[in-house]
Amino acid sequence: MKKLTIDFFDRQDVIQIAKELLGKIIVTKFNEGLTTGRIVETEAYLSVDDKASHAFNGRRTARNEHMYAKAGTSYVYICYGMHHLFNVVTNKKDIPDAVLIRAVEPLQGIDIMLKRTGKRKLDNTLTKGPGNVGKALGIDKQHSGLNLLGNQLYIADDGFVADKEITGTSIRIGVEGAGEPSASLPYRFYVKGNKFVSGSPVK
Repeated sequence: MKKLTIDFFDRQDVIQIAKELLGKIIVTKFNEGLTTGRIVETEAYLSVDDKASHAFNGRRTARNEHMYAKAGTSYVYICYGMHHLFNVVTNKKDIPDAVLIRAVEPLQGIDIMLKRTGKRKLDNTLTKGPGNVGKALGIDKQHSGLNLLGNQLYIADDGFVADKEITGTSIRIGVEGAGEPSASLPYRFYVKGNKFVSGSPVK
């Protein structure tokens, strides 16, 4: 298993990166121990032109400042006052492209994930949906701005390839309020048939 390098993140096509993140493995090494999960669902957010993006129209605040960081930086924000959502920043510094990690398939450290989430046994709700991803993997707001080339939080490749045959595409979830055309853009990608994928697997 090899850690992704800066060349993976430092590219202009955030949509392609969102697709290629499918199958990659998120690794967290925090105080509780090692946890890993295979990415099975992502959403791409395009810089300042995407009404569904926190950086639409060049918006820049304390909350979204890490979106403007260099490629390979983590951007974690709090949703509904309780869910910590993990995003991967791509492209050049000051171009706020990002990929939201919506679901992972748990691999290592499942006992730690269960403890973090208060669950008694493994089922598809453990890491289904971006809020559960953050909670199970121990990622929260304090980890926003981390360099994903480091050792605490990073993404690795073990050779799994989510090719066109198993990659599904749909509109993004929960962005209806952004209005058109952003609400209808097909920027959500997922591994077909994986039980940890959130939402409806619409084509």
